[in-house]
Amino acid sequence: VGLSGMTVPAKKMWTRVVVLACLSAATEAFAPSSSFMGLRTHAASAMASHKSVLVGPSVGLSGIRMQDLDAGNALTAVGRRNLEDLEGKWSKIGVLGGSKGVGKEICKQLSGMGVEVVALVRSEDAKKELDAMAGVTAIIGDALEATDVCSALNGCDAAISTLGGDQDSQKVDYVGNMNMIENAGIIGVTRMILVTSVGSGDSKDALPEAAYGAMEKFLTQKTKAENLLLKYYTNTDYTIIRPGGLSDDAPTGKGILTEDKKAAGSISRQDVADLCVQALYSKSASQKVFTAVDPSRSKADTPPSYVAFKL
Repeated sequence: VGLSGMTVPAKKMWTRVVVLACLSAATEAFAPSSSFMGLRTHAASAMASHKSVLVGPSVGLSGIRMQDLDAGNALTAVGRRNLEDLEGKWSKIGVLGGSKGVGKEICKQLSGMGVEVVALVRSEDAKKELDAMAGVTAIIGDALEATDVCSALNGCDAAISTLGGDQDSQKVDYVGNMNMIENAGIIGVTRMILVTSVGSGDSKDALPEAAYGAMEKFLTQKTKAENLLLKYYTNTDYTIIRPGGLSDDAPTGKGILTEDKKAAGSISRQDVADLCVQALYSKSASQKVFTAVDPSRSKADTPPSYVAFKL
């Protein structure tokens, strides 16, 4: 029946029918169980087994939902829906800054635990050294490039960043960490450890004025990275760790994490790495900001009595 032969009330009724039909089709198209226009289907049984089925010959990125990006990575898919199930089960860790210092020690410790590690490095020498560790794969790239960071973290369950520059190249302290923070969730990372420094954020008063002034350039960049995570990614499962003065001395095993914002002192890089790994696997450390120090290394007549956080 053509619209031209209808009365006005009939035309209005017909319009309502068409609108309702369109709304119904749209609802069906975007429902979780839909197979409309090549979208993936996620029936209840498929959700239970964390698997998905692609309907149609090809799908553009605009037609893929976040859970589709987890295909083949069941652990990450579980984590996005039920984070507590992942406690103690991080099996593939991305490390930024793993070529030296604390980052390298973290790679060693995770390797010794039998955990798979992917480390982003900038040189062939660093790659060879890390590749020699069991379970560690080093990828050459630049943390200042978001695509390189995404490539390193793709498929990882968790990420640890120990990125840091010197006085002439502080950019990585913010931009490199920003590339991790802004992209981690998109590519399936569900746990994050950000290592900065005493003097960052609200721990500025922990340092003498002269010491802060000497390090202000990169502490400012580290603070920006912290604030990005704290203010704009509030749902992220993160831990921020601010080490005191880093030493290459042998570890004492007496390093602690404390929530005391005025805590300061030295600590060995190996002890910091140990605390980072402990925090990674500790549910109680989620969404916490810590200072990492070793009171036993204090030269004061009365060692500081910082309250150690129980991981």
